Amino acid sequence: MDIQYNKTAMHQLGKALRVRENALPTLQTKESALRFEVKRARQEVRDLEEQVRRKNAALAPTFRLWEEFPENLVRVESISKGVRKIAGQKVPVLDTVHFRIDPYSMVSLPSWVPSGVSSLREITTLTLQCELASLRMRMLEAARRKATQKVNLYEKVQIPAYRESIRKIKRFLEDEENLSKSAQKILKARLVAAEAAA
Repeated sequence: MDIQYNKTAMHQLGKALRVRENALPTLQTKESALRFEVKRARQEVRDLEEQVRRKNAALAPTFRLWEEFPENLVRVESISKGVRKIAGQKVPVLDTVHFRIDPYSMVSLPSWVPSGVSSLREITTLTLQCELASLRMRMLEAARRKATQKVNLYEKVQIPAYRESIRKIKRFLEDEENLSKSAQKILKARLVAAEAAA
């Protein structure tokens, strides 16, 4: 940091220091909230992954039957996502998944197809929720890292640097003032000595 040794520079540094000192508690609170939300998001991803795994495990015994399931009977038509703010960070959330289910004959297809359609919808929705939860977790983690970096920058670099600069300027100005007073005393003593000699 390039320092100018004058009162104006000292006041500007003081202002910048106060801004950072006032912002630091807010940043620390945000970083703490993000840390908590990342933890929650991680748990949510684990829970959803476990639900998907259990659903797949439940379908595993019927795996051979799925060869009879009509291709493209169930398709994802559209996904509507919303946005939610978590600790000041906008993240996507799954609102609804719209499926397109082609008409099918209950007579010509096996009797388990309706429950298969339902299972397919469930597992697809769970998978999409899991993907969005994973994206949310990554977004929150990135925001937390950024907040942590800013807290560290303020706390460990900028605030100490501003304080040190202000301290140096104060010392310089005090030294300059002391030298000026000393010079005035010497000049006054010479003038008094000159008057006494005259």
